[in-house]
Amino acid sequence: MSQTLDTKRILIFLAFAFGIAWAGALVIALTGGIVGSPSLVPGSTYTLAFVMTAVVYMGAPAIANVLTRLISHEGWKNVGLRPNIRRGWPFWLATWFLPAVFTILGAAVYFLFFPQDFDPKLTLLNQMIAQAGPAAAGMSAITLIVIQTVQAVLISPLLNGLFTFGEEFGWRAYLLPKLMPLGGKRAVLLLGVIWGVWHWPIIAMGHNYGFDYPGFPWLGMLMMVLVCIGLSAFLSWATLRAGSVWPAVIGHGAVNGISALGALVLVEGAGNPLVGPMPVGIIGMAAWLVTAILIFASSRALRPAETAAPAPLETPQA
Repeated sequence: MSQTLDTKRILIFLAFAFGIAWAGALVIALTGGIVGSPSLVPGSTYTLAFVMTAVVYMGAPAIANVLTRLISHEGWKNVGLRPNIRRGWPFWLATWFLPAVFTILGAAVYFLFFPQDFDPKLTLLNQMIAQAGPAAAGMSAITLIVIQTVQAVLISPLLNGLFTFGEEFGWRAYLLPKLMPLGGKRAVLLLGVIWGVWHWPIIAMGHNYGFDYPGFPWLGMLMMVLVCIGLSAFLSWATLRAGSVWPAVIGHGAVNGISALGALVLVEGAGNPLVGPMPVGIIGMAAWLVTAILIFASSRALRPAETAAPAPLETPQA
């Protein structure tokens, strides 16, 4: 890994990553925003905003990776696509399952602080069962929670990974190594800030936090930076230690798949998205922040795997 900060390529990458994504956000804003976006398939949730966000916005960092390499003649060494399962399997498992654990812990802490926000009647879930018709006849709300959670844990990391690859192939596979000459902790912290700011246009259009919270949209934009710093520590740790971007792809997909779990048991109209119970709020992301602090406090967690192990002893020469 280079010991010199490649400022030119970093700036080219950022220009593409931000330029493509924010141009996509402008299209969304000019066509009704996230809420008022036209449906591409009548009667479905596949709106123009959904497609633009999933394909153009989330795909921008990966496109920036490819274009930067082509324009700067960087080549294709160390692209981070080797799975390295034999060495990195603990980090694959960590990123696959820990997001669910962290999300559930964060929601539990939130409801301990705000028990009045918990809906013991599970109204939203019962409405979902009623709307499902005969297919869900006789199903209990608890059963639906279990099914939703199992699907989120076992299937969502793979399905969502089709889209989170676009971000991770840019942020963790390209920009993170480029920032590592700053030192692991500074690199990951700066990456988290950049990643959070990159989200700002869609946060301003209601993504993750909606519109009805104090300080809209500025507090939501600032909170997203904090969220991305926490996630950046976890996903960067897995990427560096596994020597592969795939654990981060899986982990990011797992986060997206499980994040809405707390909202299923929330009293309608209750809660503050800046606080919780979802992991984009300060209490909802408590486990992520604790993990990030532990990672930043470690002297080895953010060192690439090939440099974290002690060098082998040399055999004395005769």
